[in-house]
Amino acid sequence: MARSLNKVMLLGNLGGDPETRFTNSGAPIARFSLATTRRWRDNRTEEWQEETDWHNVVSFGRNAEIVGEYLQKGRQCFVEGELRTSSWEREGVKNYRTEVFARNIILLGGGGGGQGRGGGGYGGSPPRGGSDRSPRSGDDGFGSRSDRQGSSGNRGARSSGATGADDNFDDLDDDIPF
Repeated sequence: MARSLNKVMLLGNLGGDPETRFTNSGAPIARFSLATTRRWRDNRTEEWQEETDWHNVVSFGRNAEIVGEYLQKGRQCFVEGELRTSSWEREGVKNYRTEVFARNIILLGGGGGGQGRGGGGYGGSPPRGGSDRSPRSGDDGFGSRSDRQGSSGNRGARSSGATGADDNFDDLDDDIPF
């Protein structure tokens, strides 16, 4: 029997704020678009060229909660997962959508979206997600609970207002999800 591998690793910036919804059973699902850009020098014109690809990313469970809490437009992150393609027919036309089902998401520095001093965003070390949970097969519908429920609060994350040698790391809360 032949083996196969379906693995994707992306490092890019969010194209918009993530959209978090909940299944009928209450499991969170977060969707966002991720832009990856490559640059090269054109041999003919000696000018720099740039091309951006857009990827649809879906995360589940605790990863979805972390994405909803900490990621925002422009923020850089690393996504590792697998490709899944779905199809549907509308008005006689077959449509396809390929998504990255994220298994591991690492939030990185960089990007805009109110990060930095006084921006009100997450200022601590980046949380890391690694849940392999995904919705049960057949549970593909979103429930009526479109509002975020559960532990979507600040989680004790602090803004990085002061820098220098006098930072006191003992004051950090232990319930930050990483």
